[in-house]
Amino acid sequence: NSYVSFAWTSSGLSMHHTPASRLYNIPPPAETDVDEFKQFASKQPPPASFFELQQDCVRSVRLARRDGHKLLEVEFPPLPANVLEMDDVSTYDVAEANLKLAIDFCKGILAADQDENAPKKIAILFPDEPELEFGIEKAGSANPYPGVVLGSIRTVDPDDTRVIKPENFLLNLFGGGSGGVIKPIPDVDMYVCLTASAQELPDIEELNQIDPKKTIVTYNLKLDVLRGDLGAPAFPGKDFQDRFLSRVKPVYYLRTRQYSRSTPQPPFLVNFQGCLFRAYPGNFQTLLDTGTGKYRRLLGSDVRPALGTFKEQLVDALKEQGVLQDEGSTLNFLRTGYKT
Repeated sequence: NSYVSFAWTSSGLSMHHTPASRLYNIPPPAETDVDEFKQFASKQPPPASFFELQQDCVRSVRLARRDGHKLLEVEFPPLPANVLEMDDVSTYDVAEANLKLAIDFCKGILAADQDENAPKKIAILFPDEPELEFGIEKAGSANPYPGVVLGSIRTVDPDDTRVIKPENFLLNLFGGGSGGVIKPIPDVDMYVCLTASAQELPDIEELNQIDPKKTIVTYNLKLDVLRGDLGAPAFPGKDFQDRFLSRVKPVYYLRTRQYSRSTPQPPFLVNFQGCLFRAYPGNFQTLLDTGTGKYRRLLGSDVRPALGTFKEQLVDALKEQGVLQDEGSTLNFLRTGYKT
């Protein structure tokens, strides 16, 4: 790109082509300018580091709380992709990584610009006390940072001397509630929930019912995966999605997907991947991995696209580039199936 300038010289008016300069490190618009900042967030690229990711998470949650949202979802890979794919990475490794990230997230929330609604105390919650003991062991203390405490959603009555406590492992099997073992933590302004399974999600719902004025953040729970278990035996019913999960707003969402597609021409198999990204108050962005460590924005939507729709958007972009060929309606139907 270049721009044209004119100047008077001894021979008359001359025209000069000057290369256009690129601007770097342009600060975002003011958060008080709602429309401008939403446009900025809707085209914001994915973070290049975990430090940048944490800054984006803190800002998204802070802005969502400012707008009055109480049930928030934060979702991103807690470890680099090449580490998550290793065979020796266990669930405990992922849980420990999530705990460290959650503590840094809470530090960022407490250190952010303060106002009358800013949280003064944050509780990182594990589903039950055995997992809480694991968290305290890894964090080194139940108070890893001033204003941050570790706790559990389910607590045991200290006067209860029973050896076997059915409520700790039945997990609302018959939808009868928790039996009173879920209690809010005094003086806490925000809850950050970790490592909960689909069977333990009703506990978060009950905590919200008991303490509805407090913000609850579901932190890397993979809610889009847990939704697939609803309705199965010993799991919450499918109505749980409409009753509670639909109220949880994804304020920071970063999920990558890898796909393969066969072609009738060399190389016969095309591997591609994309990223579904959202930073509140921006839109959900469909991003295509260019293979150079960067993503190209394809589309933006106010509603999170389904995984099938997300894949079709990536495929359509590759067809436009000539990487994939249109196979016709019959083969497309065999690949995607019938849609209602």
